Amino acid sequence: MKEPVNVKNIGLRGVTVADTKVSFIEGNKGVLVYRGYRIEDLAQNGTFPEIAYLLLYETLPNNNQLADFNKQLQEASILPAYIFGAFKNYPAGASPMDVLQTGIPLLAMIDPELNNDTKEANLRKAVRLIARLPMLVAAWHRIRQGLEPLPADHSLSHTANFLWQLNGEKPSKKMTDILDTCLVLHADHTFNASTFSCRQVVSTRAHMYAGVTAGIAALSGSLHGGANAKVMKMFLSLEEEKDVAGWVREQLEKGEKIMGMGHAVYKTMDPRAIFLKEMALNLGKETGQEKLIKLSLEIEQTALAEFEKRGKTEIKPNVDFYSASVYHLLGIPLDLMTPIFAISRIAGWTAHIIEEKTGEAQVKPALYRPKAEYVGQYCGLMGCKFDPLEKRK
Repeated sequence: MKEPVNVKNIGLRGVTVADTKVSFIEGNKGVLVYRGYRIEDLAQNGTFPEIAYLLLYETLPNNNQLADFNKQLQEASILPAYIFGAFKNYPAGASPMDVLQTGIPLLAMIDPELNNDTKEANLRKAVRLIARLPMLVAAWHRIRQGLEPLPADHSLSHTANFLWQLNGEKPSKKMTDILDTCLVLHADHTFNASTFSCRQVVSTRAHMYAGVTAGIAALSGSLHGGANAKVMKMFLSLEEEKDVAGWVREQLEKGEKIMGMGHAVYKTMDPRAIFLKEMALNLGKETGQEKLIKLSLEIEQTALAEFEKRGKTEIKPNVDFYSASVYHLLGIPLDLMTPIFAISRIAGWTAHIIEEKTGEAQVKPALYRPKAEYVGQYCGLMGCKFDPLEKRK
């Protein structure tokens, strides 16, 4: 019998656990692909609904298919009143990610196909989730300010409608296009922590909403989706710092991390960060907030120089380093940065959930069941002696 390979305590890095047709990363070359298409082409030429369609249906849509998909998104853009009622009873200071995590089960309760596990039904559920996740985020943001949620405006695009429901103002084309590109860049990223969580949960034959709830929970962590908010907090804390380069060097000398630098997979600059950096530079000039951009560039340049001295040339800015600046310059509140990540990633999550359930990319779907090595108290196969309560000291 062949001995299993011991891969504990490495976070499963480099361990292949399943097949996928959804996306691909070549970390040493800075390559990210969705369904065969380079992220550079998709970000430059595609809209988020087009890319969501690609992820779900494995092909880019033609005009009629895209029009029908947008119509489906619009028709699904309705939330039941009881969700607003529930939100109004939440503490105003509740984390938007916690609210979002509770909102998905509320949506599950009204889905007429909740326990229909056919591929066709799951595709329809995916469309409903893509349409409604932005509505949950926007509704909570307004409710916590004492405002009423706004109905969808079907004259607007998917991204523009979110901004309208969030702020109560029709967004400019420029603002809409920038955020839409951000959604494309974040839509999928193979077996990251949240996507793996989604797939692991539905491998038990749990429904799609359960998998998405798990994905949101994983995304909320500061080492995953919450990292962009951590980056922005770092920037804000350094606004009055006289010696930014000195601060960076001191952090590294103490063995501390520079938030937004380094990636578990990429050994060169994250291809998404290249787009986001350019957007941040342009937005900084347009909004007159070049001070923030100057700060981020100084942190990046100092950190890269220090990493090179230490022989760590693989550590580069990741997607969070500049997405934080872009969202901030778009006027996105700090605690909504990660929920917007979820609004994008829901396309990839649902595509992976469908793939996991159908087994189309592997021989047979399997219940995930990793092994742990027990390192606790051991008293032999007979077990430790159990003393009655009265005899225990």
